[in-house]
Amino acid sequence: MVLSMRTTDLLTVSDVAKRSGFAPSALRFYEREGLLSATRTSGGQRRYHRSVLRQLAFIRAARNVGLSLDEVAAALAALPDGRTPTRADWARLSRGWRGRLDEQIAALTRLRDGLDSCIGCGCLSLKTCAFSNPNDIAAAAGPGAAYLPRPLRSSARIS
Repeated sequence: MVLSMRTTDLLTVSDVAKRSGFAPSALRFYEREGLLSATRTSGGQRRYHRSVLRQLAFIRAARNVGLSLDEVAAALAALPDGRTPTRADWARLSRGWRGRLDEQIAALTRLRDGLDSCIGCGCLSLKTCAFSNPNDIAAAAGPGAAYLPRPLRSSARIS
């Protein structure tokens, strides 16, 4: 995303880190991955346009709902060049999350309800508990926590 910049619109790495809650190392990582861009001073120090704070808020939200870095990069690439994205631009990007969020909410609800019944029953018996795994039958379902609802097992969330 290319924006015209005034000196007053430029923030240092520490300014951005303080304002966004991201560590400076995360800012450098996201820049290397092409999710953020920075200019350099004559001394080589990074300077970020103030609009990077919106981008970082978007990255945090996107990662929290399970988007991979590739998906985040594709979404940011869809933003307009040459101007700061508007609320409508951000809304357009986030509409695609609705289905994913609904799946995650349903999966978390199933997990919560299953834990309530398991913990609440008081049986403490691996022979009768619905979450038990006699003879490692869950191995047939593949690696990971097979009894977790599928949206909660995605490896894309682990990074």
